[in-house]
Amino acid sequence: MMTRTEVAQFLQEQDHFCILTHRRPDGDTLGTAATLCRGLRQLGKTAHVLENPEVTAKYQPLMAGLTKGAAGEDDVLICVDVASAGMLPTAFSPLTDRISLRIDHHSTADSFTPRELVEPLSGACAEIVYGVLQILGFSLDRETAEALYTAVSTDTGCFRYSNTTGNTLRVAADCVDAGADTPRINRELFDTNSYGRLRVQGWMTENTKFFRDGKFALCAIPSAVEKQLGATEDDLENISGFPRSIEGVCMAATLREAAEGGVKVSVRAIPGYDAAAVCAKFGGGGHKGAAGASLDKPLEEAARMMEQAMLECVL
Repeated sequence: MMTRTEVAQFLQEQDHFCILTHRRPDGDTLGTAATLCRGLRQLGKTAHVLENPEVTAKYQPLMAGLTKGAAGEDDVLICVDVASAGMLPTAFSPLTDRISLRIDHHSTADSFTPRELVEPLSGACAEIVYGVLQILGFSLDRETAEALYTAVSTDTGCFRYSNTTGNTLRVAADCVDAGADTPRINRELFDTNSYGRLRVQGWMTENTKFFRDGKFALCAIPSAVEKQLGATEDDLENISGFPRSIEGVCMAATLREAAEGGVKVSVRAIPGYDAAAVCAKFGGGGHKGAAGASLDKPLEEAARMMEQAMLECVL
């Protein structure tokens, strides 16, 4: 485990960086990668973000001018917001042993790189990256500020989740001061619903199962339903938060069939409940408020297993 100062020194000593993001990339991993890439370039380094085949249309503009299709043989590989090797896209798997540094903030994380900087108390991974860049003398400009704000706002639910800290808000304030168009970002990320997303939410409203006196909720979405509703990955981003938002629900699990087989599970919980502990039963992890896991089972069986794991949760 390294300190921010040690990571800053490592970055100062190296060059030709290639930054990796996790599968089903969200605003946190992509915003963090963009922040790190732009920061390294400002400091005179050569840096790119490795093209993630799962980036959706919503986040393509964030990646403009930053990506490349393949990692060079001499590139220094860094992954951001990746808690375990299993979180990397399948296309990145051959690179796992080459990753030199992991920067992350998940409380349940697996060590799989020779160097790592993990701060579970940081609300977003981008906070850590920003702190490291500041040590190197980085000056926040508007474009980098918008990437940074996208990251910290996404992973804290626009600063509504319990992982939001005073430092998270100070980082957001720095972004505003640097000229980031935060009203636009907030509107696009948090105040705009596509028709596809509304159709999925309608289906989930009718098909969510409640148990333990309505405190727990579970919704298993077949891929056939997603196709029938015409839902895209942008429509489904953070859809796991929808059943948790229902009045009285303290913990909710959302299950989706994965294109490569098996089921992806996302669990969301309010303070006092531990989503990470539930997902850990299946080799997953994350934070107490938000965690995930993969089950190599049919959807109905995975749903039964997840319900049992939630019922076994110690309150």
